[in-house]
Formats: sequence, C-alpha cells, structure tokens
Amino acid sequence: MSAQPSPTVPATMRAAVWEGGSPSLRVEEIPVPEPKEGEALVRVAACGVCHTDLHVLKGEVAFPGPAVVGHEISGTIAATGPGVEGLAVGDRVVGAFIMPCGRCRHCERDRDDMCETFFAENRLKGNLLDGTTRLARPDGSRLSMYSMGGMAEYAVVPVTALTGLPEGLPLDRSCVLGCAGFTAYGALAASGLVAGESMAVVAVGGVGSSLVQLGRHLGADPVVAVDVSDEKLEGARGLGATATVNSTTQDAVAAVREAVPGGVDVVFEALGRPETFELSQALLTDGGRMVAVGIAAGDATARVPITQLVRRGHTIRGSFGARTRQDLPRVVELAAEGGFDVQGAVTRTYALEEADAAYRDLAAGRITGRAIVVMPGAD
Repeated sequence: MSAQPSPTVPATMRAAVWEGGSPSLRVEEIPVPEPKEGEALVRVAACGVCHTDLHVLKGEVAFPGPAVVGHEISGTIAATGPGVEGLAVGDRVVGAFIMPCGRCRHCERDRDDMCETFFAENRLKGNLLDGTTRLARPDGSRLSMYSMGGMAEYAVVPVTALTGLPEGLPLDRSCVLGCAGFTAYGALAASGLVAGESMAVVAVGGVGSSLVQLGRHLGADPVVAVDVSDEKLEGARGLGATATVNSTTQDAVAAVREAVPGGVDVVFEALGRPETFELSQALLTDGGRMVAVGIAAGDATARVPITQLVRRGHTIRGSFGARTRQDLPRVVELAAEGGFDVQGAVTRTYALEEADAAYRDLAAGRITGRAIVVMPGAD
C-alpha cells in the first residue's frame, strides 16, 4: 500500500538549515520529504525553540551536519505512509521529540524514553528509525534530522511519536506540548511527586516554567522558582510559583529554606550547568529527591557531596523525557483540562525566516518561557 498524500502537498518546502561549524541557520528551499512505513508527513504549524537545539547549533552536543533541527512540533497530517492506523490526512497532531521504535527491549517494557533505536539512529546519526534520513537538498545531498527536523514547513514523523490534538487547543502554540510539556511531565513522573509535597525548579525557561505549571496542577505546595532573571521569575509566578528567588541577588539556599523551612522535598534542575546542579542538591530536605532535566554542554560534570548524599538519604536521578506512547496523550489531556496553559507558556513568536534570530535571542537570554517559530498559513 503506497503513501496517502493530500492533493495540496507541494514538491518543495522551506526549511531552516544548519550547515555545521557555526551556530547559524539559513532558510533554504528543499524537497518535501515522503513518509515511509509507519510514518506520517505533517504540515508543520509551529516548532518550539529549545535549548537542546541550541547545544547542537553551538557544537556542544555532537551531531552530524548539515541538518534541520527542531524537535517540538504541531500541525496537520498531510500524508501517511503504509501501515498507518488511527491517524488520517487532516488530523491535528502534536509530535514528541522522543520517537520510539516500539520494538527494542526498552520499548517492549514501556520505557520509550530509553529507546535504543531512537538514540542510536537519530541522536547519533541524524536518521529516522530505519537508519535513513528523509531530508535532502535539491542536488540530492543529505540533510540530517534532529528528531523530525521540525524547523521546516513539513516534517516526517513516526506515528509512534504523534498524538491527536483536540479542537479546543490552539494548533500553533500546542507545539510546546511535544518537548517542554512532555519533558516536564516525564520529570514529574520520575520524581514521584505527590500532592502536598514541596518542590523547587532551578532555571525557569521553557521546560522549567512547564515544571512549575504541571507541578502546581498536580498539587505541589509550596512551589519555588529559582533563576537569574526577574522577568522569568515573574513569569513563573504567573504560572503557579508561590515563591521566587533570584540567585544573583540573594543567597539562593538561604532564601529557599526561608520559603520552605528544612529544605525541599523535590528539586528539578532544568538548565544543565554544574553550578545549578550543585545548587539543586543543596536545596533538598532529608530524604529529598533531585531530578536533573537540563542537558549539559559537552562532558560537563558536577560535584556531589558524598557524605551528604549518604547521610541525608538524597536521591539524584536523570530524566530525559517521558514515555511517548503513554505519556504524550496524557500531556495533551492535561492541557485540554487546564493543567497546562499553552497560551501562557508561549511568550514570543517568530516567522520561519527569523529562526536564526530566535536561537540567537535564546542564546543571549532574551527569551522568557518558550518561543516558537510559526509557519506560514498556520491556523
């Protein structure tokens, strides 16, 4: 059975291409990719601007260029490949950045977040799950894909990484559910947070502010936001933080312990820097849990006080994302019921031609919350 396209799919599209070697993006006209077995072609409505992409652009995370980045999308299905069931042309969807194969040993035990095929083929080689890319330049030369390569007007996505989007949620801004919301949900699940426990979020950018929203919705109290930007902290208050701490003007540990005497039950580190990692552990109460969420540059390491870890019974664990097939629908459900405000999460929008400027603004700290790139004609 061949792919089922929409009659309106063009032959070419625009994409923000990273050449490699410098952090810049350039919009190019390239062929529209075609979906294969178990895949869908999505007409992208919007793509989130994420720090993880920025690490790739700056060469801080190894990835083969030239490539199209962008891993947090929403849109409508424009075509389906063979073997696709449950989704059809015209459906509104959100795509998660973890695209599970569904067959490896981790996927078989419902640990999509650890999918061996995804990490081996996509994160190391820039391919989709079958070991090949769907993107190329007009001359046929290869373009790698970071996740689905969402900084483009169309993207091929394995249907294991897609879920439907209810009509009540905005098509463009809902793209943030595929990484910011999805990553936050996975971290909260990993933490074992229960209603009534205290929590703190260190660094309240796109993922950190999502943690504030979802944690508050799930009953955390109090919720403390820690950052170096008063603007970001004010945004976190609007999303549910009950206390905020600017670590450049306050002793962060003392200020947090004033808000939460004795220390915090659950702390999320959402930046990936040694100093914020070490601060996060220092905020914990006896028996507290810390979840590291932020991706670090290169092989950065942090110091862990061994005796404190042992004596105070701390738990430190990492969380890269959630379980796509189970958790992405739940994240969308939470947004539909008001637990995650996608309108409030998006603080700035850019056109595709401005993708390079968007990442430069992100690198300079000029973006509060989550910025998105909105494709032409998105509705």
